[in-house]
Amino acid sequence: MSIIQTKDLVFDYIRRDEEGNVESIVSAVDHVSLQVKEGSFIAILGHNGSGKSTLAKHINAILSPTEGTVWVDGMDTRDDDKLWDIRQCAGMVFQNPDNQIIGQVVEEDVGFGPENMGVPTKEIWERVEESLKAVGMYEYRKHSPNKLSGGQKQRVSIAGVLAMHPKIIVLDEPTAMLDPMGRKEVIRAARALNQVEGITVILITHYMEELVHADQVFVMDQGRVVMEGTPREIFSQVEKLQSLRLTVPQVTLLAHELKKRGLPLPDGILTVEEFLAAIG
Repeated sequence: MSIIQTKDLVFDYIRRDEEGNVESIVSAVDHVSLQVKEGSFIAILGHNGSGKSTLAKHINAILSPTEGTVWVDGMDTRDDDKLWDIRQCAGMVFQNPDNQIIGQVVEEDVGFGPENMGVPTKEIWERVEESLKAVGMYEYRKHSPNKLSGGQKQRVSIAGVLAMHPKIIVLDEPTAMLDPMGRKEVIRAARALNQVEGITVILITHYMEELVHADQVFVMDQGRVVMEGTPREIFSQVEKLQSLRLTVPQVTLLAHELKKRGLPLPDGILTVEEFLAAIG
């Protein structure tokens, strides 16, 4: 069953002059139709300006379609009466964790969302504990967020969303401001939420190596979905990815170049382990 579905989704950014007259219209999302199965790990990939973050903001109704429809767990995002339910269903984590962390202590920050939802105090603390454990940050529950690394802060942001018990977590370029170690921490936490908690994860990224473990990948360019498939199917098309100004993981590119020179290697090698097995 599809927990997220878009049909002919269009979103236009409209620029107006001081008198309110339309100066320009830019279609950031251009007739996108896609379906996401409940419990899956989906990656949406594209260079800056491809429309991937604009698409992400429709999943928890931050933006409303110019044309077309978005359904989240069967709810139409244009239905004002359903906004609260949609935002409880689909939690969002943004690029900069400092924009989402508001508490002076980690556990207070994580409890902020459920407290606003009117969750009883005893249950709030149970949710805080389970959420921090899920992202590997329980031992830091008494720490100040200001003392944490970028990757740790981002995991606290994810825990804060997780404490609201969403069915979907949308990660909008959550590693863009992190170092390689922080990126690995956050992606590992996202995979655990998907595999252990069964949460549908939507990862928006332009880092190719982050989508190796996704169930399905959508590649966007100029507001449209231009490629769709498993990571292996996507990585098998190196030239097409390069034409879309996307860098390919080094091991995938190496295997591709060696295959062009006559080595009998399979398409779409994803990891160093696969590469070593193929040449061994």
